[in-house]
Amino acid sequence: MNDKLILNIGRQIGSGGHIIASMLAEEFDCRLYDREILNLAAKESGFSEKFFEQNDEQKGFLKNVFHMQLPLMSANNFYQSTFSQESLYQFQSDAIRQAARENKRCVFVGRTADYVLRDEEAINIFITANMEFRIDNVAKRLECNRETARKFIVNKESERAKFYNYYTGKTWGNAENYDLCIDSSQLGLEKTKEFITAFVRMKTENQTTNISI
Repeated sequence: MNDKLILNIGRQIGSGGHIIASMLAEEFDCRLYDREILNLAAKESGFSEKFFEQNDEQKGFLKNVFHMQLPLMSANNFYQSTFSQESLYQFQSDAIRQAARENKRCVFVGRTADYVLRDEEAINIFITANMEFRIDNVAKRLECNRETARKFIVNKESERAKFYNYYTGKTWGNAENYDLCIDSSQLGLEKTKEFITAFVRMKTENQTTNISI
């Protein structure tokens, strides 16, 4: 397997995508970037990490900016009068590219990393699951009833899809955007991770063979 490995993991809410990404990062000795990207973007932009958290994977990046309190700005912010929705997305994209440059082996979760790193030799994976499986997971995680969990999934996924579609010009979750789409509710999280691991190993071995030829 090549020293360099970039995995981009898209995921439906409640599919276990973050957990599977964590297991893959451990399996392949990669650095995991999920919410860590928000911290990197905050450092790059001068905005506080809390600001990025409040607007994470939402198309309307600026919908809260004019109502935010002073603590959402860090002390060294130089962009208070010149930012835009696109510039905030750019900070996050720059953070993803920087992380990919500085670390040969990375697993990125969401945040259009598959699009941002489209010029890299990355493997793009989308993890889905049936709604009942996802409702069970979200209800357990949030300690809420199933109806609340369903509403949470529908609302958050709507925002996530709008974010992805707006910035990439593609359709979130569309199979043609990924190298592999897999339903984690069919095999469970551990077996899904094993399936993806086998796929990644075969794909990277094939890439190495093609290069040597």
